[in-house]
Amino acid sequence: MSTDLSSIWIYLSTSPLLGLTSTLIAYQAAMWLFEKGGRSPLLNPILVSVVIIVGFLMATGTEYRTYFDGAQFVHFLLGPATVALAVPLYAQMPILRRAWPAILLVILVGAVMAGVSAVAVAWALGGSEKVLLSLASKSVTIPIAMGITERIGGIPSLTAVMVMLTGIFGAVCGGWILDLFRVKDQAARGLALGIASHGIGTVRALQMSETAGAFGGLAIGLTGLITAVLVPLLVGLLR
Repeated sequence: MSTDLSSIWIYLSTSPLLGLTSTLIAYQAAMWLFEKGGRSPLLNPILVSVVIIVGFLMATGTEYRTYFDGAQFVHFLLGPATVALAVPLYAQMPILRRAWPAILLVILVGAVMAGVSAVAVAWALGGSEKVLLSLASKSVTIPIAMGITERIGGIPSLTAVMVMLTGIFGAVCGGWILDLFRVKDQAARGLALGIASHGIGTVRALQMSETAGAFGGLAIGLTGLITAVLVPLLVGLLR
């Protein structure tokens, strides 16, 4: 039996199946914990999956590049999954027609404040210019954020880490913060999570309700668009 397991491990560790298999197993385990824990935000499946995978890579001495050779198949599906958020949004067209000026204003202000607040805090703490540039787009989804950072001269890897941490924080604590401020409207909750915590926050919004998830998806797209236009423009003007 041990010989069979050893043979399987040798095969997996040298093929792209390692990343794909470990990702799927980690997420299934995380979902099981999430359900058993009464869907507590502290057991957010994405957070738990990251912890499991990091622990696995460290325990086995597997390089991230080797892992990602297989995990990129799952990564590729992020694009179609994001586009698919348009389906529940279509069901919310009556709300969009009635309140689109307010929705656009909220997303615009939220996108600007997300970047400005992060840069202001880093500046107050003595962050270098490259760090400040890397934080300017930390509230949009990773592919867009890394592209923006690379264009303005920041550190894309730092941006990716901060985007991930921002999303996880929003998914874990966003609901509690919204409850604290008595934000009950599902559209407003979805917009807040989508603006502040991009895709991971929107997954949490979908767990709250279909309406919250739909507006979270809208916020992801428009926040990314606004940030991609404004950040390079503002950086160029300030230089």
